[in-house]
Amino acid sequence: MGVGTFPGLVPRPPVQAGIRPPPQARTTQKQKRRATMASWSRRRPERTLFLLLLLAASACGVTLSPKDCQVFRSDHGSSISCQPPAQIPSYLPADTVHLAVEFFNLTLLPASLLQDASKLQELHLSSNRLENLSPEFLRPVPQLRVLDLTRNSLTGLPPGLFQASATLDTLVLKENQLEVLEASWLHGLKALRHLDLSRNCLRKLPPGLLANFTLLRTLDLAENQLETLPPDLLQGPLQLERLHLEGNKLQELGKDLLVPQPDLRYLFLNGNKLARVAAGAFQGLRQLDMLDLSNNSLASVPEGLWTSLGRPNRDMWDGFDISSNPWICDQNLSDLYHWLQAQKDKMFSQNDTRCAGPEAVKGQTLLAVAESQ
Repeated sequence: MGVGTFPGLVPRPPVQAGIRPPPQARTTQKQKRRATMASWSRRRPERTLFLLLLLAASACGVTLSPKDCQVFRSDHGSSISCQPPAQIPSYLPADTVHLAVEFFNLTLLPASLLQDASKLQELHLSSNRLENLSPEFLRPVPQLRVLDLTRNSLTGLPPGLFQASATLDTLVLKENQLEVLEASWLHGLKALRHLDLSRNCLRKLPPGLLANFTLLRTLDLAENQLETLPPDLLQGPLQLERLHLEGNKLQELGKDLLVPQPDLRYLFLNGNKLARVAAGAFQGLRQLDMLDLSNNSLASVPEGLWTSLGRPNRDMWDGFDISSNPWICDQNLSDLYHWLQAQKDKMFSQNDTRCAGPEAVKGQTLLAVAESQ
């Protein structure tokens, strides 16, 4: 293996998805909150490997020009990374398995960029200004597993883009300008496990969007403009583990949305406008480890909502947060009081979970009221 240069190509660590937070006993609540609530797709890739390669290149007497892309060669193939002021290559080595072309403010990609890279497995194009992609763009790379298009200017995808992408595992479309989404844009993604659509401008989702995504494990729709969700949204995936819906405008959580996902482990609903959660909305979520309902408009919840969560001795393994809601702490919360007393050691932001009424308990923590009952 070795380090070299290529006009226009630096290796980047693979996307790491679904990382389990450290055990609660080894972290403070603040550390756990930071570790657990961070989406897999929001982690900045570490450059440790790249720095080690630079040191190795220096030790071997290799001069790395700022106008050259960096190349790391191993028995598995070449990993290439380009950032300004490097020149984007007009061709790639035939053994290229990893390519990053980032921070160039490109609006279009060279048509022949991937032509001879049939072994490519990871493609990172983040922090450009790509406005559209050709329907044939990915056809030369049928072994592609990771496509990262974070921070571009895409308003849509061409139908047929993924027809040759049967092995694609991870698709990141975070921080683009998508206002609508067509199910046909994603046809061909038979192996998709991680889909990140966060920080776009989506106002609604089409029915049947995930109908064929049976392997999906992570769905990130955070920080869009969603007010409602199609009832069949989760009827395609068979074993979804992480669902990110935080930072939208959802007002109600229906009773049937989560039913198809009994193995869901992480559910993020914080920062919405939820005022109603249907009775039975969490029914059957026997594996749920983390629930965030903070920063919503919940004053009360139906009886029995909480007792359906988790399994004995497992409930909320990684904690829960119901803070910054206008709770009315009367007898209608008796079921919640009972559940809180049993789960208080897994409760985040206890001091910020307070009663908005009635007047006799206004300002008191919900946990204190629960313990006084």
